[in-house]
This record gives sequence, C-alpha cells and structure tokens, in this order.
Amino acid sequence: MTVNTALADVLDRRAAATEPDAVLAALIDHGVHVPIGEDGRVVFVQDESGTPALPGYVSEECRARRLPEASTSVYCDVLRLVDITGQTGVPMLLLFADSGSARVPVPLVLQTLRRRGRQGQGERLRLTWTTHPRALALRAVLSEHVREHPAVRTIWISLARWLDTGLEQLMLHLEVDEPLPSASAQRLVERALAQLADQSLPDPGLGVIALHTREHATTVAELERMGLDTVRFECETGRVTIVSREFDEPSPADSSADSAVDSATDTSTDSSAESRAEPPAT
Repeated sequence: MTVNTALADVLDRRAAATEPDAVLAALIDHGVHVPIGEDGRVVFVQDESGTPALPGYVSEECRARRLPEASTSVYCDVLRLVDITGQTGVPMLLLFADSGSARVPVPLVLQTLRRRGRQGQGERLRLTWTTHPRALALRAVLSEHVREHPAVRTIWISLARWLDTGLEQLMLHLEVDEPLPSASAQRLVERALAQLADQSLPDPGLGVIALHTREHATTVAELERMGLDTVRFECETGRVTIVSREFDEPSPADSSADSAVDSATDTSTDSSAESRAEPPAT
C-alpha cells in the first residue's frame, strides 16, 4: 500500500499553515490518492468557501475513513493531478490525512513544478542534446551505479529550456518498472549528485522526472526519438549501454579511445558505448 508519510506528518501535526513548503514538497515528491466513484469517475468536493476542489488522501485507508461514499481511490503523481485539474478547470487541491487537511491552489503547484524543472500542462519546454560538462559527468556516474538500482531501466540526459522565459537547466528522465514515486530513481540520483559534490563543475540546475514503463509509454517513446544521451540497463544481462551522438564520428586521434571502449565491453563491467544519429525533436 502506498502511503505519503511525509504529507501525513505535516497534516496530522496541523502544520500546513506554518510549513507550506513541506506540504508542496511532499505532494510533488510522493503524490496522493484520488477518490473514484462507483461510475469510475473522479469524485470532486468543495472546500469551506464553496470552491470546487480535487481531493487527495495520503493513503487508500485514509480515503476510506474520510470519504467512505467513494468506491475506491487511485494513486496519482503530481503530473497526473495537474492533468486532471487542467482538463476540469478545478482551481484547488484539498489534501487530507487522518486528522488534518490543507488547501493547495493549483497555480502554486504549477509554479513549484516549474521551479523544480518538471513540466505541467500548458508549459512550453524544449529538450535538446547537450555536451555540458556536468551532463557528461552525470552520464558517467549514473552508468557506473545504475546496476545497483535494477528498477531503473533507461536514463535520458538533456538540456531543458523553458521557452517562455529562456531559462535553462539540465534534465534527467528515468524510466522505471516499479510504482511511482520511484525510490530507486531517487536513490540513484542522490548517489550520483553526492559523488559529484566535490567536483568544481558549473551547475545550471537539475530537474528529475521518473516515468513508469507502461503508464508513461508515450512519453518514453518520445524521449527515444529525441537523440538525447541515454544510459540503458538490461536487468536480465546486467549490461549497461551508453548511447550518444558524441560517438557518431570519432576523429582519427580518438581511435585508441575507441579501442579502449570496445575492450571494455568484454570486461566484467559489461558496459559499452553506441552511437545513434537521430535528429532532436523540434
């Protein structure tokens, strides 16, 4: 059973008003359970002022206690919550724990997502291939440690540019085959960032998005077509592969390095580098 313990802690302490950042962080990082009626549709509620709201509960057990008239609930990550509110025009989230609650305006969630590098509905974001030094360092460290987190299958590394403001930052998309929020993705990124902490590399900021193999299959397919630097992990064989345009047209001076890469394929590290010459999406 998925329980948002971080959100439950803040709400049950009645601390939402004094710890709004903690509420937002818990919501965005761990999601909530949204009630579903017998007809299979989302159940909406009204807050104290009569404003329509999308309710979210820290667990299915909490939903059953506080809203027994609903048939069940479904777990929704923050992007799915934004999608629901965007399609229905509901301006407010109403979050519940066993003994506490909080109102969260949808625009505040979108603002926080944007600041953290995650795309909400209507935001314009362009992902491109990058040779930024920190991106290359992340690629190396992630490929080194991805075997320790077998639920992580693919990692795409890009430079993300917000078209409305021109702001840029690095972006990691991680495909996982475990329920979201993905603990494996979080631990892998934390391990990589900790290893890079002592390196004096320029840091443009980093956004991280975990995607479920089946639930986000369309997004995964789109990322595959973008020609981004990619780290793949084959859990069945233990093989780690780096795909990058960097390896497309090696110069003669790089021949010795190419040989070293080829040799590495036969070692116990079982890692390799491949090239792919697909153009980025426009």
